[in-house]
Amino acid sequence: MARSRILVENWFDYPQYYDIAFQAHTWQEADFIEAACRKYCPFAVRRFLEPACGSGRLITEFATRGYQVTGFDLSQPALSYLRRRLARRLLHAETFEAEMSNFRLARPVDAAYCTVNTFRHLLTEQAARGHLECVAGSLCPGGIYLLGLHLLPLDVDPEDDARWTEWRGQTKVTITLRMLHIDLRRRIENLRVCLLVRRGSKELRLRHEFQLRTYTARQFRRLLGSVPSLELCNIYDSRYDIEQPFAVNDKIAYCLFVLRRRLPS
Repeated sequence: MARSRILVENWFDYPQYYDIAFQAHTWQEADFIEAACRKYCPFAVRRFLEPACGSGRLITEFATRGYQVTGFDLSQPALSYLRRRLARRLLHAETFEAEMSNFRLARPVDAAYCTVNTFRHLLTEQAARGHLECVAGSLCPGGIYLLGLHLLPLDVDPEDDARWTEWRGQTKVTITLRMLHIDLRRRIENLRVCLLVRRGSKELRLRHEFQLRTYTARQFRRLLGSVPSLELCNIYDSRYDIEQPFAVNDKIAYCLFVLRRRLPS
């Protein structure tokens, strides 16, 4: 059997496979976001925003649950995939093209969310702060923002690969994520993702290298302190247990920060 060719392309331009790769926790994430809204919002949440929504797995889930949802992304393939998916299911969501650190909504939303390290694609402090300010300006006073990212542990292991497999129907998707290099001074992490897709006798191999900004617990708290319109309510981990918040530290990797737009004094 001939060896398949490896495509060196942006894996975000293959939203159908990206969607499968992260499908396992969609319901759990959506349930947690709803629980956080009930706990931390002083009003009933009806309208959601998802910055950098990608394939829109959570947008589709919340639209199915009856919420009004708005999402944006820079990837046209991802937005096209999401719009087709919504149309097939007779669902509606507002979608548009925009950057995470420079966007504006026609009217405010009740809550927003951004999970799975998407925020770390903003590679400068200025871009990260601009994003938080844009989100704060898009929230109703008292509205919350759930922001999920991996903090940089003190004992970084550059050989620590992540590998997992997901199925959807007859399509098998295997993802291998490897850290190539980390520059602690510049706070840049270089990663490579390898995607292997098999469906029957067909096979696709894809390789994509990209960068993420790193944050220690202290660095992220300092960033939050530079955006006074947002207050930190609580922090959770990947167990998505609304009854079990924890204090941020340098040992917990994945953190879900519950931020709230301050109410007028």
